[in-house]
Order: sequence, then structure tokens, then C-alpha cells
Amino acid sequence: MPDPFDTDYVNLTSPAVAHYVIAPSDVSDLPVRPRALYVNTAGTVALQDAAGEIVAYNLAAGTVLSIRPARVLASGTTAQLVAWY
Repeated sequence: MPDPFDTDYVNLTSPAVAHYVIAPSDVSDLPVRPRALYVNTAGTVALQDAAGEIVAYNLAAGTVLSIRPARVLASGTTAQLVAWY
């Protein structure tokens, strides 16, 4: 399929170009650091940033969380998330 935007520069203000369902893990970082997270199923999510700081969020379904976590922890996460990058 032709993509008239395939040569445009991709940055944090442009639309995401790919996505994946997140499999939370207490030991592994995400395969690709996302530009944002989309909440498919409401719940709590425990996120770890690149500096190792962990914060838990209670999120409603349909929420877009504008953060680029390094890891989504299995411990403390009940929400189902999709990563946009």
C-alpha cells in the first residue's frame, strides 16, 4: 500500500508508526521504548523509568499515558496495555 508519509521525519509529536501488546515482566525491559501507552483494560500499572524509578498508576480503559517507560512490571500490574512507538 502506498504511504505518502513514509519519508516524513518521525518524532514524539508525530503519530506512532507501530504498536505491540505489552507483556509485563519484573526482570526484562520492553523490547522497544514506546512513545505512549494505551490502556485496553482498566487496572493498575507499575512502570519503571530508565533511571529505575517505579511508580504505580490506576488507569481507566481508553487512557493514553504519555510516558516512555523502560519496563512494565508484572508485580502490581493488572491493566492490559498496548505500546505505541
